[in-house]
Amino acid sequence: MVKSLFNNIRDKLKRLRKDDRTQEAKSPAEPLKERRSAPGKPAVQSKKAPDAEASEQPKRRRRRPKRRRSKKGGAAPAAPPAAKEESLAAAHENWDVSAYDVPVADDKTRFHDLNLPSEIMHAVADLGFQYCSPIQAEILPATLAGKDASGQAQTGTGKTAAFLITMIATFIRKPIEGKRATGTPRALVLAPTRELVIQISEEARLLAKYCPCNIVSVFGGMDYQKQRRELTDKVVDVIVATPGRLIDYSQYEDVHLNKLEILVIDEADRMLDMGFMPQVRRIVRKTPYKDKRQTLLFSATMTGEVERLSSEWTREPLMVEVEPEQVEVASVEQLVYLVTTRQKSALLYNIIERQNLKRVLIFCNRRDETHRVADFLNRYGINCAVISGEVPQKKRLATLERFRAGNVRVLVATDVAGRGLHIEGISHVINFAMPHEAENYVHRIGRTGRAGATGTSVSFACEDDSFYIPDIEAFIGHELPCTQPEEDWLKLPDPPPGKPRSEGRKPKPRRRKRSNRSRSRSRRPPK
Repeated sequence: MVKSLFNNIRDKLKRLRKDDRTQEAKSPAEPLKERRSAPGKPAVQSKKAPDAEASEQPKRRRRRPKRRRSKKGGAAPAAPPAAKEESLAAAHENWDVSAYDVPVADDKTRFHDLNLPSEIMHAVADLGFQYCSPIQAEILPATLAGKDASGQAQTGTGKTAAFLITMIATFIRKPIEGKRATGTPRALVLAPTRELVIQISEEARLLAKYCPCNIVSVFGGMDYQKQRRELTDKVVDVIVATPGRLIDYSQYEDVHLNKLEILVIDEADRMLDMGFMPQVRRIVRKTPYKDKRQTLLFSATMTGEVERLSSEWTREPLMVEVEPEQVEVASVEQLVYLVTTRQKSALLYNIIERQNLKRVLIFCNRRDETHRVADFLNRYGINCAVISGEVPQKKRLATLERFRAGNVRVLVATDVAGRGLHIEGISHVINFAMPHEAENYVHRIGRTGRAGATGTSVSFACEDDSFYIPDIEAFIGHELPCTQPEEDWLKLPDPPPGKPRSEGRKPKPRRRKRSNRSRSRSRRPPK
């Protein structure tokens, strides 16, 4: 009986499949969507024709995405690089050096006296330079003639412009004819930090404004493939790099240093302190021998190790020395306030607000200290940002650009920003905590009073920081003026309500608590 029942079901299924096949053969264009109804019920009618359905339900159009507009509105798109170069070349053709008139002064060297190419003179005129700094006046006549140089100079003395002018003048006077290989630079600049690499690259682009010169920055913390494309897609004239990332590209043969003409090693003492010398030696061995290249080596302090490196990598160099005390005393006014740890915040607020400071750089020794200072200033309505080693590289660069553009009033930083950064208009550098090394003090206050401008350095010496003052005084060669602030400057007003936190550190999101009802639901067994 069971067997006969199964046979009947199988026969019915065969008949149904046969009917479906015959119906598809009769109307192949119309899809079969009818379903057989149960016995005794009418069959379900098929759907309407496509034309009727389209007339009743109009087709939904996809919205076109809106174009992003700038906040100022109506900003024209940036010109392509080729058009920009053509416009700059046309502007230089209509320029004459007679429009850049600088009077002759005693004991000062003009850029006119160095017989520089007109392209460099035009860029120097745009930057507003009139007279050479002491190190530029000493080093440029020799380096423009092709000699090596080794100099001791602090940041902010104009040494960067000195070796950049030497490079660009060499490129203009000795052009290479014919096809050049990609990734083969004519000049290489090695710097210890990413910030210094970016700063040198920006100054190089300003000085090479009116001549075709491709400058590439190479440093860690950024997109590896993007920097690689910049090296391999076009011919490179100048590479400004940190040692580690440059070795990575050199190992994969993206960079070839066998035809290098000019080698610049900046902040050699800092390279030694950071342990980069083994990597720098590997890079120097890939370059031509010192008789076939021009080598320029600069250092803030000329130690015995730096002197040995200079004698090893240069040939009969011109020795230039600018004493640290000649730089910092002449251009930076220094003041030390003797306070307690609890009085630092009130004094910091009053210095910024009562003097109405517009661009201030504050140094701390630790990362957590930078966040506490930034939180305090933001709570009192002072726009500030944080830059330290834990901040990602892209965000660090964006913060520096905002500070340079004037969108950030106060920048709180560790010693990661202590060297090589040139930001115009910093009127005050405040050491919220005294540095533990005397050299760092000179590098910190060197962020203001650069290139002959005046600036002010204010340091807070509490019961712990006062022990570092004698070492600093011995290093700079004179005593620091120490005083106690007035009582009014140590009073802190109440903070305004509802001020935001510092953007350097985001609060941790609170974990959402589950109610007892949701817990009971989650524990129910599935049906």
